[in-house]
Amino acid sequence: MINKPTVDIFAGSASLVLAREIAKILGLNLGEIGLGKFSDGEIKIEILENVRGHETYVIQSTCAPSNDNLMELMLITDALKRSSASRITAILPYYGYARQDRRVRSARVPISAKVIADMMNTVGIDRVLTVDLHSESIQGFFDMPADNVYATKIMHDDIKSKSSSDEKI
Repeated sequence: MINKPTVDIFAGSASLVLAREIAKILGLNLGEIGLGKFSDGEIKIEILENVRGHETYVIQSTCAPSNDNLMELMLITDALKRSSASRITAILPYYGYARQDRRVRSARVPISAKVIADMMNTVGIDRVLTVDLHSESIQGFFDMPADNVYATKIMHDDIKSKSSSDEKI
């Protein structure tokens, strides 16, 4: 008999409410993370449970403050990797730096969306799931599988089902 892998969901501070709802719907517990700051303002992360051999999902938006939320994602991922998680999937409801997906006006500007994808690869993320990316071409920046889901229609249908028939959506 083959054992199914244990699945854990973790959340960064930017997506804690969303992650709780997802875990609740899936009937899973939200993994515990010790999250804080050192006295100099650096982010402090500790995975507070055993994830050895587990399939893990990290839900973290990289919305404002983008740099802090992005660094939090990187450090959570590194902590999971060092804790021997078997697989790490990053779920990004918002992909920060997505507007910087190509050169504009000059060859002397970064392609920041690619830099972020490279960082995710470097820290050991195995798969990325994004929501309504600014540009579909960003999926090609990743060296690991990357999927983009479209939430606009789902949100529209949900709002429509909860509103009265005479309201314009």
